[in-house]
Amino acid sequence: MKKILLLTMILATIIHAQGSNDETKRAIVKIYTVFKHLNYQQPWNSSISSGTGSGAIIRLLDSNQSYILTNAHVVANQTFIEVQRYGERERYIAKVHAVSHQADLALLEVENQQFFEGVTPLTFGELPEVEQQIVVYGYPMGGNTLSATIGVVSRIEHNVYAHSGESFLSIQVDAAVNPGNSGGPALCDGKIVGVVMQVISNSQSIGYLVPINLIRHFLEDLKDGRNDGFPELGITTQTLENPTIKAYYGLDANTTGNLVDEIVYNSTLKNVLHKRDILTSIDGHKIEDDGTVEFREHEYTNFGYYIDMHQIGEQITLEVIREGKKQSIKTNLTRIADEVLLVKTTEYDRMPSYFIVGGYIFSPVSRNLLLSTTLNRVLLSYYASQWPKPDRKEMVVLLKVLASDMSRGNTDMQMWLIEKINGERYVDFAEFYRKIEAFTGKYLTLEDKDGAQVIIDMEQAKTKQTQILKQYNIEYDRSIELRENNITKK
Repeated sequence: MKKILLLTMILATIIHAQGSNDETKRAIVKIYTVFKHLNYQQPWNSSISSGTGSGAIIRLLDSNQSYILTNAHVVANQTFIEVQRYGERERYIAKVHAVSHQADLALLEVENQQFFEGVTPLTFGELPEVEQQIVVYGYPMGGNTLSATIGVVSRIEHNVYAHSGESFLSIQVDAAVNPGNSGGPALCDGKIVGVVMQVISNSQSIGYLVPINLIRHFLEDLKDGRNDGFPELGITTQTLENPTIKAYYGLDANTTGNLVDEIVYNSTLKNVLHKRDILTSIDGHKIEDDGTVEFREHEYTNFGYYIDMHQIGEQITLEVIREGKKQSIKTNLTRIADEVLLVKTTEYDRMPSYFIVGGYIFSPVSRNLLLSTTLNRVLLSYYASQWPKPDRKEMVVLLKVLASDMSRGNTDMQMWLIEKINGERYVDFAEFYRKIEAFTGKYLTLEDKDGAQVIIDMEQAKTKQTQILKQYNIEYDRSIELRENNITKK
C-alpha cells in the first residue's frame, strides 16, 4: 500500500512538472527579422538580409502590458519583424518598443493583442549561484522547433559584450548555445535569470547570458518612458597590486584601492575627484588592489559593477585617500559611455554619416568604421583609446577619394585622419561639415597630424559634383541627418 501511495505521489509530481513546463513553453517566441547590412566603406549603400532569434513573453515591472524580451542584436538595424509563438503557425508583426544596445537587450511589442492570449508571461528570478542548474530555451540552428538545453552556471564576472563593446556582468553557462538561441531566456526554477547573449566560437559549450541584474536595470530605466542607459564614471584607474607603488603613496597592507590616472573633461567626477586620488570604495563596497569588488560572499568582479547597478541621475558615494587623508565624495551619475569617449561605442539603427565634396568622401571615426577595415589600424586604434577634450570630441577621416580628373594623385588615399581644416582644429564631425559648407574660397586645405596636406579646388568640386555622383551611381551627396537639417538633395 505504501509503495502504491509513493508511486502516486511521484506520478502527480511528474504531471505537475510537465504542466508547468508546457506553460513555460507557450511563453517562448521565435523572432524573424529582416535587417540592413550597413556599409561603412560605402556609407550610402546597404544590403538586406534576414535571420531568426528567440525571445520570451514578459510583463513590465508594475504593469499588465505584455512584451517580448530579447537581445538588441536580434533586432538591430531591423526593417521588419515577425514573431511566432510556440506551437502556433501564424506569425504576427512586431516592432521595437525599447532597446539597450549597451546591455544587448530589447523589448518588442505586438499591436495585435491576440498574440498574447492564453499565455502566462514569465516572471523574474534572482542572480543564480555558481553550479546552479539552468534551462535555456530558444530556436537555434539545426531545426525549426523549440529547443531546451540544460546546463549549469560556470562563473559570473564582467565580460565584454560583443554587441556594444562595453563590459558588464555576465553569466557563463555550459548549456549548448547556438546561433538562433540569442534572446532566449535562461530559467532557474521556472523564472528568468538571464537572456542568452553570445558564445565563444571554437569552444566547448561556453555561452554567456545577460544577467537578471541588467535586465531589471533596463526595465526599471524604462519606467519614465525612455532608456537613459548605464552610467559611466569617465575615469581611468591603475591597480595597486605592486607593493612599491603602495609604499610610494603611503598605503599600508590593509588599505586597498585603485589609483586615479585620468578624469575626462566632462566626467561627472570632474572637479570632484582629483588625479592621483586613491579610490578605496563605492557606496561602502571595498575596492581591492586588483580593481575588483565583492558582489556576493567570496565572489568578485570589476568595481564598475556598483556603478552599473545605478540609474542615470542617481547619487553615489566614493571613499578616497587624497594626499594621505581619507575623504568621502558624493556625486550624481549623469554620463553614459558614448558621452565620455572620443570614438563612440558601436552604433545601430541608423545609417552611417558622410558627405561628399567633389568625390572626396568624409565620415566621422566610429567603432563601426574601425571594425570595417584594416587600413590605418594602428593610428585609428590609438584614437579609439583616447578621451575627448573640449576642443576635440570626434575625429573625421577622408574615407576615400572617387577617381576623377580633379582627384588624380589622391585616389589611393583611404582612412586618412584629418587634424585641421584650413589651418583650424574642429570639435566634431558636425563642425567639420559646417566649416566646409560655409567655405567661400577657392582652395580648401586639409591636414593630418604630421602636417601632410590635401588641397581641394572647391570651384571645381561644386561644378563637377553632380557628374561625379552620377558616374558612381550615388544618389545623395550626404547622409540623411545632414539632408534633413534643411539641406536639399543635390
